[in-house]
Amino acid sequence: MKLVKKGALTSCTHLPYPPFQSEDKKTGKVVGFDVDIIDLVAKRLGVTQKVVDTPFETMKTGSALNAGKCDIQMGGMTIKPDRVRFMDVSDPYFDATQSLMAKKGSGIRSLDDVKAKKLKLGSQASTTGEDFVRGKGFDPRSFDNSNAELDGLRTGQVDVIVQDDPVVRGWLKDPANSSFELVANLNTGEQYGMWMRKGHNPALVKLTNQVIAQARSDGSYKRIYEKWIGPLPPAAGGGS
Repeated sequence: MKLVKKGALTSCTHLPYPPFQSEDKKTGKVVGFDVDIIDLVAKRLGVTQKVVDTPFETMKTGSALNAGKCDIQMGGMTIKPDRVRFMDVSDPYFDATQSLMAKKGSGIRSLDDVKAKKLKLGSQASTTGEDFVRGKGFDPRSFDNSNAELDGLRTGQVDVIVQDDPVVRGWLKDPANSSFELVANLNTGEQYGMWMRKGHNPALVKLTNQVIAQARSDGSYKRIYEKWIGPLPPAAGGGS
């Protein structure tokens, strides 16, 4: 097994992206759903995980992996044909949908409502949510990261935002966001994978797949899901 740093499994991610990864305010450690999954891989290797905060642009093109910055990438990264050309990817570990978030009482129930009401839509740069709404004819205001996107909604720069469903649900647990709600689900058929350097480390790809399958069968996936996201949908635990 080739690892970029001896004694560690180095993972790249783009912070913050709760509930998948964010910094714990008390300890300064990076924690989250993806972190716990990669920790299972590190444990099988007998090493610890080291998280490196990385620009999403360099993650989605594979350049961070190619530069030897990390062994594996996490961060709610959707499995897409253009990405698979440049990187190796694990089996899917998460079924994802996109959600729209807006002020309570906005009357929005769909993207059609956003269009009809001529509302300002916000998105996170370089994400599949942004690609999805662009594909539907929108020209959203693009924010650098999820925190900036949320602030854009809170400060009225935009009226509604599109973001991964678990991220929206996480935000809505925060009392600071109590005047907002999830107004619509957009089922985009997305699945997330863990990413590795193309052709460089087939043993790590294989091990990651084994760990994901094992976690689903032994109950640890369910435990991690319920810890970070909530009740596990019936189909999610057994893969799809």
